[in-house]
Amino acid sequence: MLVVLESMRMNIKVKTRIAPSPTGENLHIGNAYTALINWIFAKKNQGQFLIRIEDTDRTRLVSGAEKRILESLKWLNITHDEGPDKGGPYGPYRQSERLTVYKKYAVDLIKKGHAYYCFCAPVRLEKMRQEQQTKHVPPMYDGLCKKIAPKDAEKKIAAGEKYVVRLNVPDSGITKFNDLIRGEISFENKLIDDQVLLKSDGFPTYHLAVVVDDYLMKISHVIRGEEWISSTPKHILLYDFFGWQKPVYAHTPLLRNPDKSKLSKRKNPVWVSWYRENGFLPSAILNYFGTLSWSMPDGRDIFGVQDLIKHFSLENIKTTAPIFDIEKLKWMNGQYIKMLNNEQLVKQLTEFTPKVDKELITKLAPLARERMKTLTEFVHYAKPFIKFMPITLSKEQKNMLHKFDDKLNKLENWQILFLHKNCEQIVKENDFKIKNAFMSLRLAVTGEKIGLPLFETLEILGKKETLNRIKQTLSAHDSN
Repeated sequence: MLVVLESMRMNIKVKTRIAPSPTGENLHIGNAYTALINWIFAKKNQGQFLIRIEDTDRTRLVSGAEKRILESLKWLNITHDEGPDKGGPYGPYRQSERLTVYKKYAVDLIKKGHAYYCFCAPVRLEKMRQEQQTKHVPPMYDGLCKKIAPKDAEKKIAAGEKYVVRLNVPDSGITKFNDLIRGEISFENKLIDDQVLLKSDGFPTYHLAVVVDDYLMKISHVIRGEEWISSTPKHILLYDFFGWQKPVYAHTPLLRNPDKSKLSKRKNPVWVSWYRENGFLPSAILNYFGTLSWSMPDGRDIFGVQDLIKHFSLENIKTTAPIFDIEKLKWMNGQYIKMLNNEQLVKQLTEFTPKVDKELITKLAPLARERMKTLTEFVHYAKPFIKFMPITLSKEQKNMLHKFDDKLNKLENWQILFLHKNCEQIVKENDFKIKNAFMSLRLAVTGEKIGLPLFETLEILGKKETLNRIKQTLSAHDSN
């Protein structure tokens, strides 16, 4: 396949990465999707996958976010070979711990004339942007400080003036690269901004850090979202200026809401932790990811990670933005719940609902399996067995319930078959509508219109509890 041949042609060992920023509550579902693609590609090509934490935006850091990101990836079973929690030969794996490395390479670029010191104050830069907006031209740095001689720049620095380091983009020519998903992409250099590489606080911007880190950590394939396409020419220039071999690029389409807007927390849950807390299974999420941008040769919707690894290819990823439909994910999650055997399901539910007695979970799990789309729904099915609140019935329902009460009191064998047979007999003898009659009985013993199969419910509750609940319901009605 093309991606494999590309790796062989370059005579490189495949190594991919994700580099999440700890600036949100948890791992974004879009980043998890990208992580899976990187992980699968590495596995398919007998390569490695690493995690690097991009924490250089100090103003937006969220306490504990890094830990939650790593926990979410572990929960999804997307394992890494190197990272901040594992170490590795190319660490450290947090950008905040690599500042001296970035400064070294920034200085190297300045010496070669590929970067320069910029002393422009924020006030001047803002005024410049406003004027550009008024003229309807792209907001770009005007190159004022590019004219400052190196010796004069050194004097300004020695005098204590604040500065940033900017990329010295050529005024003419074209920068292009080949994208494994989209083909050749090119940009006119005159439209590429002199990007800030090193900020005044000594921290690098994404553009310098990502290139230096990807090179030093021997990343062979940069697989990331399409929002980074416009940044890639800056990265290509940096590789050329350093004289380094460039990685292979592949930009995947962004996930979209059903209305085709960009996936955002305003319209959809975006944190992996939300899906974990709301009863989704990791295997179902990974399977669903696998249906978003490519498809199985046989058209299957349900498949495992090994199938993904076997059939995945970057060139088959569609460039059309995939729709992230939580309802379809729920359906798929329900299919995975159905595939769990009793022991596996009880284990999952016991961990997910620790306040529910395990013995009760064991009894209810086989009945709830076919009905649940998420593990959270089990609480609804278990609720009538844990807490009972009698409700008020109509006069017609009361009459039906009295008949059931009389018959069930005399019933000696409290098993599903006998319960079903006797209750059907009551319906027939009294010319009740079976749907209404059984709903009256369900409401009387569970207080819910929807739940687990009625006669299995009665059997699990037992004769004494069932009759006691019927009595409470009739009493509640009679008191009105």
